[in-house]
Formats: sequence, structure tokens, C-alpha cells
Amino acid sequence: MSLASRKQPELGLVDGRLRPCPHSPNCVCSEWPQQGAFIEPLVFTTTASEAWRLAKQAITASGGEIVMEEGGYLHARYVTPILRFVDDLELRLDAAAQVIHVRSASRVGHSDLGANRKRVARLRAAFNP
Repeated sequence: MSLASRKQPELGLVDGRLRPCPHSPNCVCSEWPQQGAFIEPLVFTTTASEAWRLAKQAITASGGEIVMEEGGYLHARYVTPILRFVDDLELRLDAAAQVIHVRSASRVGHSDLGANRKRVARLRAAFNP
């Protein structure tokens, strides 16, 4: 199963927004409030560039590897320590609304026992100390 988690999922923006979560509980996303997978975006009161810097710092400090960053979009990867499963974290900066939208999803399995929701909570705590 660990090999399957290395398969690159569909990521990135669709019509300027993060993709909605699939119908499994191993994903959370702030762009689609009507879904059960909804989680609040990261809210900032600093400049957008400072907020983006803090978010990147929080990702790397929590063990994430930033894979790609382009024009207010970021993709990071987390690998679980024992079974080496891969989870993907995506951020989208909305400077006008002063939020960073977030999507965190497991590549394999159905349930993640709340791991992605917890990851975003830790990111939020590091982002807003």
C-alpha cells in the first residue's frame, strides 16, 4: 500500500480554487463549505507576503516538504514515519480576503482517523502562535 501512496494524485487549482475533497473522510478543504470535509481557512492580519512566509515556515517545521510553489499556490508533501504513506497539503493565497485556503488529503485509504484535520490544526497553531 505504501507504493500506491506514491502515485501522484490530481492536485492544483480548478477555476482558481482548490479541488473539492472526494467522498471519503481522509481529506479536508476550506474552499468548499457545503462539504462535510470543510475546515476554516488560515486567516491573517499581516501582509500577504508575511503570511505566506509564515505558512511555509510552519509546513517545513512540521515535517512537510514543499514540492511546488507558484503564484499564490503551494503543494507540500508529508510522509508518515512508519508505513511511509504520503499525504498532500495544498495552500492557495487569497490576499484580498486575507486568508490562505487549505486542502489536506491522504493518497490512499478511506479513513485517516482525522490525521489531515489534525495536521491543519497544527499548521493553524504554528501560523497563529
